[in-house]
Amino acid sequence: MVDPGNVELETGQPVSLGEATRAWAKIGLLSFGGPAAQIALMHRLVVDERNWLSERQYLSALSFCMLLPGPEAMQLATYAGWRLHGVVGGLIAGLLFVLPGALVMLGLGMIYAYFGDVPLVSALFLGIKAAVLVIVVEALLRVSKKALQSTGHWVIAALAFIGIFFLTLPFPLLILAAGLYGFFVGKGGVQDTAPAAAARVGWTETLATTVSWLAIWWLPIIAVALMSDAPILAQLGWFFSKLAVVTFGGAYAVLAYMAQDVVNLHGWLTAGAMMDGLGLAETTPGPLILVTQFVGFLSAFGQGGLALGLAGAAVTLWATFVPCFLWIFAGAPYIEWIGAQPRLRGALTAITAAVVGVILNLSVWFALHVFFTEVSPERLGPLTLWQPQLSSMDWRVLVMALISTVLLLRLRWSMMGVLAISAGMGVALSFGL
Repeated sequence: MVDPGNVELETGQPVSLGEATRAWAKIGLLSFGGPAAQIALMHRLVVDERNWLSERQYLSALSFCMLLPGPEAMQLATYAGWRLHGVVGGLIAGLLFVLPGALVMLGLGMIYAYFGDVPLVSALFLGIKAAVLVIVVEALLRVSKKALQSTGHWVIAALAFIGIFFLTLPFPLLILAAGLYGFFVGKGGVQDTAPAAAARVGWTETLATTVSWLAIWWLPIIAVALMSDAPILAQLGWFFSKLAVVTFGGAYAVLAYMAQDVVNLHGWLTAGAMMDGLGLAETTPGPLILVTQFVGFLSAFGQGGLALGLAGAAVTLWATFVPCFLWIFAGAPYIEWIGAQPRLRGALTAITAAVVGVILNLSVWFALHVFFTEVSPERLGPLTLWQPQLSSMDWRVLVMALISTVLLLRLRWSMMGVLAISAGMGVALSFGL
């Protein structure tokens, strides 16, 4: 494994592993509010208060993590831990960022599996669905303001939306096409140069790290596929491993790809359960991508009960987060070099523009399934058209969505506050209070 070796801290003072561990635990327990809030929290603790990384190092690492598939905030924490204490530090930082939220999500998933049909619980989640739809739209607006800076970016976003919503093209194909376009056509062109000081390790060390983590990632999944008599576990391992490689653009892009495959292709969950899972992930610490654990647990639970559900959650967590350690430990020594590449920046910009179209697809797809209880796909040649049954519109959801929109976008309420108010309205409207 590659350790930072000669990397010196900005303070010039050693940091004990115990002190760093306490800091990572604090971040893991307080990391509510999605990646923007998590990145800001880490910046305050790691850069402003402790000076463990300089502003330049932190921003370079953040840019690198945004180039990667998977949760950038968790990967940023892993990198900071690696800078301080090598692989051990990176593992501690990454695991403590994920595990608190994972334990909470597992508990909520178990409650949902056993009590989801209770009228009170159903009423609560009715309100949460309405609020989550507004949260997704708010994310769409936030990302689009940063990502769509030119006519070309708008075109990429529009093509991505058409490709995934109407043509049902695979999400990885759209991301690959956008990345290749940005790499060859985007800004930067032939000016790629690597700073001489950026090469910290040799290619053999990087290769050894890559092979080691590929084995750590895949051997357990292969063992589960060969030894388990429950096909769902192998299916989850493969599906979420594939997801870990192609999900650029954050948790909402992940959900856009995952939701339609989980609901429409595999039939593991309903669209309503997917919305409930995202609502739960929004209220827990840790990365929003922990919604994958909810999906893995419920998918396996539905086929074999609690024991299989726990195994499904474990397989999903493994396939989702182990690749993140591979990306960081193999790529961390090259961060300065990667951050200086105009072609890679062009690829990232194009991918981010495509993600706007993907999140728009998610917003429309969720809106149809939240507002209407009956939605069916219709084929028109190569096109897929989603047809809602107008008489199946739920007026309660429309009212709650409008109120959530005012609270979140107009009055700037916190996400947690909007979710709580909307859940309360779901109960009130469902029981006529």
